[in-house]
Amino acid sequence: MKIAALAAVTALMVAGCGSSATDSGNTVNWWTWDDKQAVAYGECEKAFEAANAGVDVKITRYNVDDYFTKLTAGFVAGTAPDAFQNSVQFLQAYASQHQLMPLDDLIAKSNLDLKKYSVGVDTWKFTDGKQYALPLDWAAAGIYYSVDALTKAGVSEADVAQMTWNPDDGGTFDKIAARLTVDENGKRGDEPGFDKNAVATYGVGAIAGRSFIGETTWAPFVSTLGWRLGDKDQWPTKFNYTDPRFTKTMKWVTSLTDRGFSPKLGTFTTGNQSTISDIDLVGSGKVAMTVGGSWSAPSFGKIPGVKVGIAPTPLGPSGKRSVLSNSNGNNIWAGTRNPDLTWKWVSYMGSEECQTKAGATGTFFPSIPAAMDNTVTSMKSQGVDLTVFNQYVKDGVLYPSTAYANGSAMQSAEQPLFEAYFGGQRSDDVFAEMERVSREILAKS
Repeated sequence: MKIAALAAVTALMVAGCGSSATDSGNTVNWWTWDDKQAVAYGECEKAFEAANAGVDVKITRYNVDDYFTKLTAGFVAGTAPDAFQNSVQFLQAYASQHQLMPLDDLIAKSNLDLKKYSVGVDTWKFTDGKQYALPLDWAAAGIYYSVDALTKAGVSEADVAQMTWNPDDGGTFDKIAARLTVDENGKRGDEPGFDKNAVATYGVGAIAGRSFIGETTWAPFVSTLGWRLGDKDQWPTKFNYTDPRFTKTMKWVTSLTDRGFSPKLGTFTTGNQSTISDIDLVGSGKVAMTVGGSWSAPSFGKIPGVKVGIAPTPLGPSGKRSVLSNSNGNNIWAGTRNPDLTWKWVSYMGSEECQTKAGATGTFFPSIPAAMDNTVTSMKSQGVDLTVFNQYVKDGVLYPSTAYANGSAMQSAEQPLFEAYFGGQRSDDVFAEMERVSREILAKS
């Protein structure tokens, strides 16, 4: 779930102070990088402590830029938290270093049914076949749009909800993106005289993104063709960047920017080169609709003076959607001095009771369907309709993110290549290099 988007300025101590393996036997330390989940799971902390007299749960949130560095330092010093939120890109590194406790025996002893989770269980199985985490949440992409922009363009919300896509002509998604695009003279992208070099409102936000996974950019499109990131669903030996389905999709993505319907990389940046958020772009009218993460739904729903709707990602050539779902995991540190109490807390976090309490904020999606239903109901009363995302689960269109080796190295190597391609500095020859790089990095121990 949006690691790079979780930056914050300071560490937040939700309960207690500090986090160390040297705390008393009645203390459990849990870390997260997500300020919203820190607060949300604080509701579970209260209930857990009330039900377990004398137990103290300390929830600590750190800036994501520091989070994994602090975890590594804690592993080395023997002061890591008892349990912590983790991104799948670090599973291989931590499990191979024996820093994570396998949960299989604890799961069996507790009679915990892993089938109750909607998504994410298999993602957290390492190459040794052991389960190293319980799914903590899940996320997916949706289409956020300005209702006013649709009305002015003569496009109905029903049209957006049933958009189609294919890599040859872009389907109705392409047509709607063109219609929603407006230049500085008021000409729309599908009208004669449209000036692609003087765009006032882009029909769709940036799909030409830096991400080498494309969760909230191109993945909901190319995956409808049956394409998947790796040559194996989990622990692949290469990424399929030379697959014709992928390369054809990337050419279509660049055509959106070439025609002025979607912004090029760097179009919306501040003086310090920080990217302006899609929420601000939709709110200011610079973008009419955008592909965005489910975690942004509450923020989109609360833009002052702008009514924002949520639509599912487009239907592919087969008439079906295909949506990548990332699921963060709840790990237990192998060095915890209180494994039984830590498991009691972690398994409680993975219960319907806790996820219903924490998920009521709508700032993340619970992994248990019944808790997710409650989240939808809770947020609807606040004017944010999450039905689209819940329907993904019910329709079975989600597919799990790929667990792969050497996540940090992969990100550092691949993202500049994507940026060079979408920035126009590299041509189609970059795809072969990207695939070669992925094979080399995945092969490293």
